[in-house]
Amino acid sequence: MIKQLMSSRRFAPLFWAQFCSALNDNVLKNALVIILLYGVTSGHGDALVTLAGAVFIFPFFILSGLGGELADKYVKSIVARRLKFAEIFAAIFAAAGFFLHSVPLLFAALALFGIVAALFGPVKYAMLPDQLEVSELATGNALVEGATFMAILIGTIAGGRFVAGSSEMGVVSTAVVVLALISWAFASRIPVTAPSAPELRVTANPWTSTLQLLKALWVERRLWDGMVIVSWFWLVGAVVLSLLPALIKDGVGGTEGVVTLCVAVFAIGIAVGSLFAAQLSHVRPIWRWCRSAPS
Repeated sequence: MIKQLMSSRRFAPLFWAQFCSALNDNVLKNALVIILLYGVTSGHGDALVTLAGAVFIFPFFILSGLGGELADKYVKSIVARRLKFAEIFAAIFAAAGFFLHSVPLLFAALALFGIVAALFGPVKYAMLPDQLEVSELATGNALVEGATFMAILIGTIAGGRFVAGSSEMGVVSTAVVVLALISWAFASRIPVTAPSAPELRVTANPWTSTLQLLKALWVERRLWDGMVIVSWFWLVGAVVLSLLPALIKDGVGGTEGVVTLCVAVFAIGIAVGSLFAAQLSHVRPIWRWCRSAPS
């Protein structure tokens, strides 16, 4: 089934758009982490690394609900294409930050990448049921999840290597722009499907949309429990990836290579676990969900 999905236009463009986008996020984040820990700002590096993680993650708290509304109201492939196009400008900000050795500009670029990722997250997962058969959803979801953490792995290695010396800033600057362009190109090939709820009114206040979403999930406890499980997973991942570099540097005196190795081991474990979980589940949890879902 994996081979069929990866060769199908129903899934492959979405997969590669997500992979390139996640790879770009992590090239930027990990290049910035290495700069903060081992570069000119090393005196305050630990605090700035934690702040960098918070800057990227915070948009997910307030914009995920809005992203879900956009995914329901509009054609998902068009929303994905426009978000990936906006990411090109965020990549240009990042490239300028690397060229100018400007940490504030890199933080601004990281915030822009976080905003795009927060809005794109609900869209990409909402597209899976539109594009895939029910029996393919578990495998498709696992592939997207595994690809995200493989992108973390590759981005961690590449980001660290790209900024190993000041002469490499041109390479990382080029990489973030090229990856953004590739991601947009793949997003442009995602098949068009009808919007789920074209009559939906998009909430102007993102805090309001988030609270409304939480209330709706609380009423449907089955969905609430799933949300808590997924949120806990991402919370643990975010905490580990944010704190691990500083702990390795200060706790064991590890170099850039040790930081990269430890994050790589963590990412490989997540990717392997995602595919293993899909293999164990087959389609049974999906069918149970469909049978118990309200009409």
